[in-house]
Parts: sequence; structure tokens; C-alpha cells
Amino acid sequence: MSATAELNESFETRLVPRDDFKIEQPLERYDATDHAVWAQLYARQAALLEGRVCDEFLAGLAKLDLPAQHVPSFAALNRRLGAATGFEIVPVPGLVPDRVFFEHLANRRFPVTWWMRRPEQLDYLQEPDCFHDLFGHVPLLIDPVFANYIEAYGRAALAFAHDARALPLFARLYWYTVEFGLMRDASATGGVRIYGAGIVSSHSETLYSLESDSPNRLGFALERVLRTRYRIDTFQKTYFVIDDFRQLFAIAQADFAALIDAFADAPALAAGEIAPGDTVIARGTGEGWAHEGDV
Repeated sequence: MSATAELNESFETRLVPRDDFKIEQPLERYDATDHAVWAQLYARQAALLEGRVCDEFLAGLAKLDLPAQHVPSFAALNRRLGAATGFEIVPVPGLVPDRVFFEHLANRRFPVTWWMRRPEQLDYLQEPDCFHDLFGHVPLLIDPVFANYIEAYGRAALAFAHDARALPLFARLYWYTVEFGLMRDASATGGVRIYGAGIVSSHSETLYSLESDSPNRLGFALERVLRTRYRIDTFQKTYFVIDDFRQLFAIAQADFAALIDAFADAPALAAGEIAPGDTVIARGTGEGWAHEGDV
């Protein structure tokens, strides 16, 4: 066997997931294109997010000391992250099953996809890659209150991972907080800032979520979020706005058994719907909305 073949075989062995889908991060497999894409995305988002993202994210980014020019070593980041909140980055090949995902979060492990998107995918990628998972999610895991929320969410969801009725409700809660959440900030333009990773890691959705007149921006209410469908293929029609991360942690302590019984079989609300009792921060115009595809 040639040296190249042996090296490739070694890479493939390290990429075979265990039962928890954890693999070794194959640092040697990142090429010049991967590092260039990371550097381009990092520079673009770092410049854009100043004044638009919550202070906790910027503080976490500084504490992590993410490299701007190349894909980071997960092991190096884990030393700083673990010392701060006890969280650990877990390299995975991609999306993992719900139960596995919940188990990781409940044990202060955050799954991060190892591979990088291609240059032609800078502005849109349907499946999360390393930049989304690492740059978008991990800086907030250094914040103790947000880290506690992620663990508490994982524990709550894991308790109902066997209940197919409950999974859509937990998916909506994660989507509208961890992925696409906004936070009140009186000092910010429009009175809100970003914290959700799906926005933080996206140039176009960063601008859309804060500056477009199209989407609704509603005050966060747990029951409302659990009933609300969302979009996976385009910008969000509605963003929910929390007061602070303490509110999220309190939400994760809710009686989810009662909430599942109340809402699992109830009709869901469309992604762009305004419902009676909503706290409307900004009512969207709906311009440019796709009218099919809510999940």
C-alpha cells in the first residue's frame, strides 16, 4: 500500500462515527480552499456583526480567540471553552439523530460539523457546516447563563425523545431561540440585536432580520413559539425577541409534559401569522415571502 493510500485510509477510519456520532477532527484534511473560505466568512461576519449582535456573543468570540485565517482546532478551543463553562465541542460528520443531539447537549457537549462549505456556497448552505456550527454557536457557550440554557434544553428534550408528538415542539423552541433568536437592546437600531446562530453566521440574514420590513418581530412567549411553524429554505417570516438569557433559562424549566399534552395535537400557526395576544414589536409587510414550505 502506498503512503498516500495509507494516509487516506487513516482519514477514513477517523471519520467513522461512534454510537454518539463523535469522530476525530481530521485537521490534515482541510486544504487551502477550506482555510480561505473560513477566512473570508470570518472577516465578513466580524465586520458586519459589530453593533448588530448581542454583547455576550462578542465577548465569547474574544474569549475563544478564534483564528481568523484558518479553520480552528477543536481541541485548542475546548481548553478555553471547558475552563469557562465546562462545555466541549464534539466533532461530528454532519446532522445527528435527535436523541444523540439531546444527549450531547444534556452533558455539555455541543456537536460541531467538521467539514467546510465550498466557495460557491458562501451565501447559502442548507445543511450546517463547520463555520455555522463553530462561529455561529460556540462563542455563546462561554456565557454561563446561555450555556445553562443549552444544557437545560437538552435535558428537557431528552426526557421526551421517545415521544414523536413532542419532537416538533422542541424543534420549534430550538429554532426560534438558538438558531434564529433576537434579543431586546434599547441601545440598538430598532431596539433589538441578534443572538441566534443561523443569523450570526449568515451575511444576508443578519441584514434581513434587523433591517428588512418584511418579517414580523414578536415578543417571545413559550406557548406561542411551541405552536409556530418555521422556514428551513428561506429567510424567516417571524423572529421572536427575548429580554435576556435569564429568560431563556427560566423557559427551559417549564412543565413540558403539560405543554406537550396541551399543544402537541393542536393546530399549528403558520410561520408568518400574527395571533391574538401577540406582543408585536414590528409587524412585517410580508414582501417577498414564499407561501409554501413551513415545517
